Amino acid sequence: MKVVLLQDVKGHGKKGELCNVSDGYARNFLFPKRLAVEADNAALNELKNREQAAAHHKQEEINAANATAKALNGKEVVIKAKAGSNGKLFGSVTSKEIAAEIKNKLGIEIDKKKMSVADIKNFGEYTAEIKLYQGISAKITVKVTE
Repeated sequence: MKVVLLQDVKGHGKKGELCNVSDGYARNFLFPKRLAVEADNAALNELKNREQAAAHHKQEEINAANATAKALNGKEVVIKAKAGSNGKLFGSVTSKEIAAEIKNKLGIEIDKKKMSVADIKNFGEYTAEIKLYQGISAKITVKVTE
């Protein structure tokens, strides 16, 4: 019997998958525990619609990431920091500070965890890479001044 799984079932598949199980297993275990429904036309149509909606949402996320990458690529962010007499910074410039400055200057909110930047402990220019989506990233220049 073909069934559409409503939850993950060990040994048979994950939620939303179409799988073939024995009639007794379906009637005596899967249906009473509401782990699956019979794969009739309505259930198959709902499964297909759910898959199309998921693909549509994924495409929207990719488009948004591409737009953000286009807006960020090549931009420069200036961060002011205090330094000692030898020119070394007190502490370092973190990705949290860079993300806050991007939000202030460009109006784009970036998660600090998605940003990779070298350890910034001196004045100068540095390149930061922001991973927006799988395979989509943007590079910005971080300029540290006094």
